[in-house]
Amino acid sequence: MAEIPGMIRPELQELPQVKDRMTFLYLEHCTLGRQDGAITVTDEQGVVQVPAAAISVLLLGPGTRVTHRAIELMGDTGVGIVWVGEHGVRYYAHGRELTSHARLLEKQAELFSNTRKHLDVVRKMYQMRFPNEDVSHLTMQQLRGREGSRVRHLYRRLSKESGVAWNGRVYQPDDFEAGDRVNQALSAGNACLYGLAHAVIVALGCSPGLGFVHVGHECSFVYDIADLYKAEITIPIAFEVAAEDVEDLPGVVRRRVRDAMVSHHILEKMVHDIRWLLDEGESSEPEKAVYLWDNRKGTVSNGINYSSGREDSTSLSLP
Repeated sequence: MAEIPGMIRPELQELPQVKDRMTFLYLEHCTLGRQDGAITVTDEQGVVQVPAAAISVLLLGPGTRVTHRAIELMGDTGVGIVWVGEHGVRYYAHGRELTSHARLLEKQAELFSNTRKHLDVVRKMYQMRFPNEDVSHLTMQQLRGREGSRVRHLYRRLSKESGVAWNGRVYQPDDFEAGDRVNQALSAGNACLYGLAHAVIVALGCSPGLGFVHVGHECSFVYDIADLYKAEITIPIAFEVAAEDVEDLPGVVRRRVRDAMVSHHILEKMVHDIRWLLDEGESSEPEKAVYLWDNRKGTVSNGINYSSGREDSTSLSLP
């Protein structure tokens, strides 16, 4: 079969790092295709081209269709793909990660499985919420109490400032219209934050399911990371939009959350904060390599014949 024309697959080192990309793009009722290095978005109004390597994540809502060529391009350029429900309030699935190593995933699993280290990560998360306090001596129960008080006071203050009545976080995941306007705005805004957090987590090679504050859910770590920025981004925007007479409330919320993520550098913060929480610095991407586990040395080289104690090179190729 003849070669299909298009962009040559880039090397991983040539792609922008996840922290240098745009945040997210929500799409619904359209068809995604490919034109060289761009994703084409086609709907009844026409065609728009989006540079693939500049996007962090695509949130695909109802009515979206994706061609094989589009998925091929997203995979090659490390675009995070998250399939979501109507208004973006439900998560269904996601695409591949951008990284080629498992270093952060191994570190995350180590911290998750050790009770003392697990608690250390939790305290670091709460320390980010209370930067002027020392929370290193507080128990989990005390930390949850401090956080509950902080969020309760935030809701009350924003309710008073905006004039929007606040009767608590009441919503139904399967019925977006069941909540009042501020709860609808919170759901729409949080869905955007969850989508971005999910994309960053998998792009860095971490597990969305190995959370520290939240546990037991496939998106536990997503909720952990997203919660760090709700008071800064989605909660104020939800009250702001709920106080306005807008017809397309979810759409307005998504656009303002997108703009706020850019102005507050949330994508860069997520990358930095995840690495800090997992005790990794801002080191550059290592060379792509596969190793063999060794209980004495940690790792040994792959592609080596170890029979009879010899380490002779073989013709084995990396997977």
